[in-house]
Amino acid sequence: MPPAVAKILTELALDREFDYLVPAELAAQVRIGSVVRVPFGRRRARGFVIGFAETSAFPNLKAIESVASDLPLFDEPMLRLARWIADYYAAPFESAIAAVLPAAVRRDGAKFKEQLVAAVRAEAAPTAEEEAALAKKSPKQAAAWARLKECREATAAALAEATGVALDGLRRLEKKGWIALEKGVIRRDPIARMNVLPTAPPPLMAEQTAALAAIRAEMAAPKPGVVLLHGVTGSGKTEVYLAAIQAALDAGQGAIALVPEIALTPQTMERFRGRFGDVVAVLHSHLSDGERHDEWRRIAAGEARVVVGARSALFAPVRPLGLLVVDEEHEPAYKQDEAPRYGARDVAVMRGHLEGCAVVLGSATPSLESYRHARAGKYRLVKMTQRVDRRTMPTVRVVDMRVEAEKTGAVHLLSQELIEAIRLRLAQGEQTMLFLNRRGYATTVMCPVCGHVETCPHCSVKMTYHKTADVMICHVCGTMRPVPARCSNPECRAPNVKMAGVGTQRVEAAVKKIFPHARIVRMDADTTGGKDSHAQILGKFRRGDVDILIGTQMIAKGLDFPNVTLVGVIYADLSLQMPDFRAAERTFQLLTQVAGRAGRGDVPGEVFIQTYAPFHPAVQAARTADFETFFDQEIEFRREMRYPPFTRLTTVLFRGPDEAAVDACSKDFAGKLKPQLPATVRASGPAPAPLAKAKNQYRAQLLLFAPSAKECGPVLRAFLKTYKAPKGISLHATVDALSLM
Repeated sequence: MPPAVAKILTELALDREFDYLVPAELAAQVRIGSVVRVPFGRRRARGFVIGFAETSAFPNLKAIESVASDLPLFDEPMLRLARWIADYYAAPFESAIAAVLPAAVRRDGAKFKEQLVAAVRAEAAPTAEEEAALAKKSPKQAAAWARLKECREATAAALAEATGVALDGLRRLEKKGWIALEKGVIRRDPIARMNVLPTAPPPLMAEQTAALAAIRAEMAAPKPGVVLLHGVTGSGKTEVYLAAIQAALDAGQGAIALVPEIALTPQTMERFRGRFGDVVAVLHSHLSDGERHDEWRRIAAGEARVVVGARSALFAPVRPLGLLVVDEEHEPAYKQDEAPRYGARDVAVMRGHLEGCAVVLGSATPSLESYRHARAGKYRLVKMTQRVDRRTMPTVRVVDMRVEAEKTGAVHLLSQELIEAIRLRLAQGEQTMLFLNRRGYATTVMCPVCGHVETCPHCSVKMTYHKTADVMICHVCGTMRPVPARCSNPECRAPNVKMAGVGTQRVEAAVKKIFPHARIVRMDADTTGGKDSHAQILGKFRRGDVDILIGTQMIAKGLDFPNVTLVGVIYADLSLQMPDFRAAERTFQLLTQVAGRAGRGDVPGEVFIQTYAPFHPAVQAARTADFETFFDQEIEFRREMRYPPFTRLTTVLFRGPDEAAVDACSKDFAGKLKPQLPATVRASGPAPAPLAKAKNQYRAQLLLFAPSAKECGPVLRAFLKTYKAPKGISLHATVDALSLM
């Protein structure tokens, strides 16, 4: 007997479920994960079926009106994962469900794209005379027929573009009995334009073979766990992933591989498609809604068994799931910045636990959290210490820019050593990458007389000058303003404001001036706004059409270009200046990762790290790629300061247009929450956030340090359900916050 009552989660952000009767005529259609329409008060609402019951504690239940989805959008395992996300990250259940389902799939009207398709009838056999008469009477119809005879099938749109034939012309061919016209589903393939050649797996080196054996052992275990693959840059981690995924496919299972940046997706897709063919699907935020819908449906139907993508690909409906890979697991890009503010790495570990599949976390610079788990035996640690084909690690030189300034009597963007190294690579036909983790031309527009700095009127940050557009831009809210002719300080108004600081645009201009004949491309947020811009820039660089690639952190990891023999890091100590406990860790990771782009081919690589803090432990450890020493030093600092991973950091952010109201709300919230927290939870604040104003919203912040998420998360989530913030004030919590910022 089918269940009489369905548990429904509506899309009204109420963070609670409701009971509805299941009509007999809909009983066969209503399942876990079904999208249904239900009466809700005086209106109608969409909801998701999350459970069933024989009876309800509530009288006079209303009935489900209709089923809106042709198939369930999630199953029991994904529902359990969504519940865990909501509980762990103190988030509304609706937002957790929304996270596991792309909007392109769950919204009303989401469907496949249909186009009119013309196909040659099997029985069609026009005579030569009939074809000649058609060519004389209607050349366009004749051209369309000739094309169809060759390819047997084509869309009406493609035929119109190729031959100019109109739909009426095709209808006439249909009346003749030569062709059939039917509506057909057109797959929106996000990588249709990618030229992928099939590849065979290369022989593995000894360390790769050992790593693969460890992963396969974990996959075959009664309770598969987590493997931390700590491999130096260029050690062939991706090839190990591919071999492990092949093992999953051979066992009748599927796999998911996550990459942190969309920029890495095209290169990764080429390797995966080349190895596994059309069973590979891609999911990331730069896809169109149609492409995302079609890829998700292809995965759900079992047509695609391997999924590659950024953070959201974690929730792809691969069944059964045999392996989950998180490449560059240390990357902060895996942290979602909207509710639910989940960390994809940790959610991947939980999905593996819930579904009984192995999880591989890979990195040359693992996060302190993951490496601590590995040392404690919670994760299986596998190391790869050598590059593929025993290629040497790059020679890393630390350039003290203080000494450089003393030598020349001026501050230069590029050291003389780096300039000469670039000149040599240009002469040898080799490629160079220059890294600066700051976009724009100048980071500050200031008055040389009074020192006034141009700031955003809507945010408490400095405006950045962008030379290409000749405007100042706020990198928080996007506000654009012309550069003032005079100082905007009313007490000064001096002419001739100056540009100070350095961004990637300024580096590009300087390099073009020094090397006017070099082919130079910049890759940052300003140049990669287009749909395929990442792939286009990296494609040009891979083909050798670019000599020097200048970029921000999006070029610092995962990219493999054999002809890159030189990497230059400009202002390597920028990230050390951040007021955050992870500053040293981020600096070490960035420097090690970007250095690892050099020398991945047959020619040894060289790296120049330009810095004003040459003796900082993070810089020195990056120079020798000595992760163990860095870890031992940094973990002691974290232990002494009671910072993660020895505590779980949760931030509660308050925002509103009125500064006094935000301050009052934050203090009221903290005053009511603190008595409910366990004694083991340490609260700090509230106080103004490091970014005190953004997009005309004042910001205050409460910090919570707990020994474990269990001691803070459930209390906080329950409190958030009942706390009513004043009108105009919004607040959100971030569990496992990556920084104090």
